[in-house]
Amino acid sequence: KKSPDVMLVKLQLPATEVMQYHAGQYVDFLLRDGSRRSYSMANAPHTLVEGSPAVELHIRHMPGGIFTDHVFGVMKERDIQRIEGPQGSFFLREDSDKPLVFLASGTGFAPIKAILEHMHFKGITRPAVLYWGGRRPQDLYLNDWLQAQLELMPNLSYVPVISDALSEDNWSGRTGFVHQAVLEDMPDLSAHQVYACGAPIVVDSARAAYAKAGLPEDEFYADSFTSAADKV
Repeated sequence: KKSPDVMLVKLQLPATEVMQYHAGQYVDFLLRDGSRRSYSMANAPHTLVEGSPAVELHIRHMPGGIFTDHVFGVMKERDIQRIEGPQGSFFLREDSDKPLVFLASGTGFAPIKAILEHMHFKGITRPAVLYWGGRRPQDLYLNDWLQAQLELMPNLSYVPVISDALSEDNWSGRTGFVHQAVLEDMPDLSAHQVYACGAPIVVDSARAAYAKAGLPEDEFYADSFTSAADKV
C-alpha cells in the first residue's frame, strides 16, 4: 500500500506464456459478472523475470466499486484472476526525436512509469519532462522512485503539481491544475510530443488547451479512465 487509497499489486503471469507488450499498455480483468476493469501495467517489458514474470499494477480504491473493494478488502496473495491483454495504443513512438511531455494525474502515472523504465533501458535520451498532479502530496505515491529515476536519467525532469494541499501538508511546490502547469512553462508546444494519462477531465482539458498552444493533433497520445467501473 503506497498511500491511503493506492495499492501496488504484483500480478504473477503464467510462466509458460510470455506476454509481449509495449510499455504503457494495459490489461483487462474479466470479472464474474462479465464486466471488465482495465489497469495499466506499470513496469516495462524488460523487467519481467524469466520463469516468474509479474506485472505491476497501481490500483486506487474507489469505495463502492466492486473490483477495488475486492482488491482492498478480500483479495489474498495467490488469488487467481482472469485477465486479457495487452490492450491499448498508449506507448512511446520511438521513431521521433521530439522533446517529450508526460502528463499524469493520480494513478495515470502507472503507464508513464513503464515508459520511463523502457526509455532508460533502451538508452532513449530525448529531453523529457513529467508533470504529475494530485490533490495532496500523498497522491504522488511513488515520489521516491521518481527521485531515484532522475539520477539515472539526466534527460528527465519532474514537476509535481498539487491542487488541494492542506496546511499540514507543508506543500511549497507548484499548485493548481496539472495540465495548466505545462502551459505556464511551455506556452508553445508546436515542437513537442505529449503523452497524457489520467482522469478524463484532465486529458480532455489538456487536449484542447495544447492544440491552442500549437501541439499537432497527431502528437497528443492519451489514455483516460472514466469511473470506478471503467478504465483506471
